[in-house]
Amino acid sequence: MPPYLLGLRLGGRRVLVVGGGRVAQRRVPALLAAGADVVLVAPEITPSLEDLAGTHEIVAAGEIAASEAAPPRDRAAAGGRLTWLRRPYEKGDCRGAWLVQAVTDDAKVNAAVAAEAEAGRVWCVRADDADASAAWTPATGTVGETTVGVLAGGDPRRAAGIRDAVVDGLRDATLEARHSRHKPVGVALVGGGPGDPGLITVRGRQLLAQADVVVTDRLAPRELLDELAADVEVVDAAKIPYGRTVTQERINDYLVEHVRQGKFVVRLKGGDPFVFGRGAEEVLHCAKHGIPVTVVPGITSAIAAPSAVGIPVTHRGVTQEFHVVSAHVAPDSAASTVDWPSLGRAQGTLVLLMAVERMTVIADALMRYGRSPDTPVAVVQDGTLPGQRALTATLGTVADEMSAAGVRPPAIVVVGDVVNVAREIDMIRADMGRDP
Repeated sequence: MPPYLLGLRLGGRRVLVVGGGRVAQRRVPALLAAGADVVLVAPEITPSLEDLAGTHEIVAAGEIAASEAAPPRDRAAAGGRLTWLRRPYEKGDCRGAWLVQAVTDDAKVNAAVAAEAEAGRVWCVRADDADASAAWTPATGTVGETTVGVLAGGDPRRAAGIRDAVVDGLRDATLEARHSRHKPVGVALVGGGPGDPGLITVRGRQLLAQADVVVTDRLAPRELLDELAADVEVVDAAKIPYGRTVTQERINDYLVEHVRQGKFVVRLKGGDPFVFGRGAEEVLHCAKHGIPVTVVPGITSAIAAPSAVGIPVTHRGVTQEFHVVSAHVAPDSAASTVDWPSLGRAQGTLVLLMAVERMTVIADALMRYGRSPDTPVAVVQDGTLPGQRALTATLGTVADEMSAAGVRPPAIVVVGDVVNVAREIDMIRADMGRDP
């Protein structure tokens, strides 16, 4: 007959775990997360369980009841999050437990634990024998306030596979009702990531699926818009360089107007909304009008685009720093607030955004202030997207090579010796691919 599923609220209740191996290592953290007062009985335990036990352990064969003199909070303060009885199981260990987990590698020990628990009318889970177990532990997963538990006739692998499918659906919002009981309100400022729609955060995708209105622009992952319900209104901010554009002030007004109509608005931006994305301006505008805003960080292209072609912005023994610069204003412009002389003298990685149209004057400034003309440079266009392409050059040649290659925005320019790390990776891979 099918089991009866039940959600146990274990806060402050004693749970006995007999066994300190890999099964215990998987189950104990979940029990602790549920607030259980875990007592672990085993002569030896895994290093991760030792870390949870901290310095608090009962090393003798003393009674469990003796450990009840100290409340769970006091025991945790002694150095660990659980009580470890460093010894084999003894009859009487189940006394006072609300739940028992028999997870040793010895079937006879597990059977003895289960028999004692049964006699004391305590639910016991046997990890080694589902048929002989009074209770089964479901494969579980949590997404927000939703906890999923799956039983598959005692088959843990099948249960885990089904659990994963359900959890994935909740995470990417394909199983989330748009008009759920906990419908978000106000504005969600969502960083869409560097371009690949798969690189948006789980939280960003969830909120996008619940939107009534989406205000977006060309740098946001456009494929995500195809997943929206038919009744979702999409407002195109059309922030195209040197072309048709909507002013930032008008975008700010869009957000407030739609929220005041009772709609949940997602402002979908490329990269991270607080990295050259004017996200703080939009939050300030909403705050002035009493509109709540949820900010969801995104993966900035300043790091993602170099990573996509194998370039780390930092690397041990090469550089301990990197600088991200908006180069939409030329170095010699009175409007520039960038300390170009310091960047020319610096030895760290320099990541330039919006630099395509001004690369000649930028390279000249960096060389004038101290960077060698031989400094390696990489340019990544359409990073993480199907049309991604990259070129490598030096600071002295990069402007001409970009022009010859027809590089266009959006492109990320990386200046520094970390570019050679990617070259080294490519060389190793090429050597390994050659016939011996």
